[in-house]
Formats: sequence, structure tokens, C-alpha cells
Amino acid sequence: MSRRQKNLLSAKSISLVVAWVTLLVLLGIAAPAAASLPQVAFSQDNTPISYEVHGSGEPTLVFVHGWSGDSRYWRMQVEQFSRRYRVVVLDLAGHGHSGMTRCRYSLRSFAEDVQAVVEATGSSTAILVGHSMGGEIVGLAATMMPEKVIGIIGVDTLDNIEYPLSRREANAMIAPMIDDFFGESRTFVSAMFAPGSDSAVRQWVLDDISAAPPAVALESMESYLDLYVTGAVAGIFDGLKVPVICVNGDLWPVNFEANRRHIASFEAITVPGGDHFLMLNQPNAFNKALEQAVFEILRKVAQGR
Repeated sequence: MSRRQKNLLSAKSISLVVAWVTLLVLLGIAAPAAASLPQVAFSQDNTPISYEVHGSGEPTLVFVHGWSGDSRYWRMQVEQFSRRYRVVVLDLAGHGHSGMTRCRYSLRSFAEDVQAVVEATGSSTAILVGHSMGGEIVGLAATMMPEKVIGIIGVDTLDNIEYPLSRREANAMIAPMIDDFFGESRTFVSAMFAPGSDSAVRQWVLDDISAAPPAVALESMESYLDLYVTGAVAGIFDGLKVPVICVNGDLWPVNFEANRRHIASFEAITVPGGDHFLMLNQPNAFNKALEQAVFEILRKVAQGR
């Protein structure tokens, strides 16, 4: 093959690549978001908080994991949503790659972690997405950043913010895990899966949560349950004016009446067959519902509601 033929072939290959990329753009199929190196922000008590930023633009979607999880629980959402929004995932203190120097792992201190990350990213507007215990955490974080947070999305959480939990019931939930965290945490979480859930996902979640630092897990669980024992959860949302939309599975019913007594604008989207870890077990259905929730919040904000 002559040099001229090679040059022509090379030019033709480049043209084909350009044409293919152009077609993808015209069809609205974006390339995967570039990988983001982890960064560190410092919470109010100087604990280092690990986070990643993917994509660009406003609003920023800030994903907050639940009890004994970390940012990996959002691995099925990062690529899709970072094509349209700036996506931030983080590890709360004592979880994932974040620091473990904190004296007390309370939900309020976790909310301060979220605040530190939002401020470090320079986001002007944020929608906070919280899974499980993360729902209450992002509610607290929103009270700390009323000028930045325009909406909250709960993921299988906030079923009933008036839930009447007694101190005895709370203690009964924690006591077995104090004696045997590895075994009892697995029993506790096993009830959060639907019968037909992905067995590989189920095994990974059980292995991951049961390997969490027991001191961090138990302190955070005590703080979480205490909010319901004292009725403080409802108080978190009493002063919030931003829309709250939950994307939940159908294992547990949502008490709309109770929630709307405290939340100015509350809605819920149910994913049929979804369980507590629906963002991992049913990522396609969940992502579609999450996109709907984001759109609805932006619509409400645009209408001044």
C-alpha cells in the first residue's frame, strides 16, 4: 500500500469517526462522562469528606447514601445523570474513603458533611438526593443551605415523618446489633429486599453493610431513631419551603396525610416491585422515576411553587 493510499485510508477513517459521533449527538446519545478523581472537603469538625464530581451545569444533583453505605450505592445513576446535570456523590464521615476522627456520628454532623461538599463544589443551586437515612440527612442539610437547595428527593425513605416510635422499640432494634453486629445487621437489612431482587446485589449489600465499622453504624442508627422517638423528624421539614419528592419501592406505604402536615410540597413516585435498594435492583425503572422527580422539582421552582 502506497503512502498516498494510507493517507487516504486514514482520512476516510477519521471522517467515519466524525460522522458517527455527529450521528450520536444528533440522536441525543451522549458519550459517557469522564471519570472524576476523588476530592476532599472538610466538615465543620475538620473531618475530611471524600467526594466526586461528574458532569457540569446547574442544578447540581447531590447524592447521599444511607446507613452504613457509601457513594458506590449510586454507581447505576452517575453516568446517566451526569450527561445532563452536574452530579456529586460523597462518602459521609466514617464511611467509604472519608475520615473516621469524629467524636459523635449524628445525623446533624452528617448534614454538615453534605453542606461542606456543596460549598466546596461552588454549586449555586442543588437538589439533594438521599437514600434511606439519607432522606433525613438531606432534610437537615437543606435547613443549613436555604439559599442553595431548591429541592429534595428521597429514595425509599420518609414514608411517615410522624411515625410514633417508642424508646423501648428503638432500643429493641439496636440491642441485638450491639451484641453481634455482623450477624444481626445482615438480618436487619435482609428484610429490606423484595423476594425477586437480584441475588448478587443482595449478597453484595449484606456483605458490605455487615463489614461497616460497628461504632459508626450503631451511633448513627441511635441518632436516626432518636429523631423519631422525640418527634424531631417532622420538625426538620416544618420550616422547609422546597418541594420534596420521594421515589420509593412498594414494600411500605407512604403516609401522604402525615407528611403533608409538615412538608409544604410533598409527592411520591412508587416503583412497582421496588425494594429498599431499588436504585441497584431496578436501575432502569428507578432512573426513569428519578428523572421525573428532578423534572418536577425544576418545574415547580420555575413556577415559583
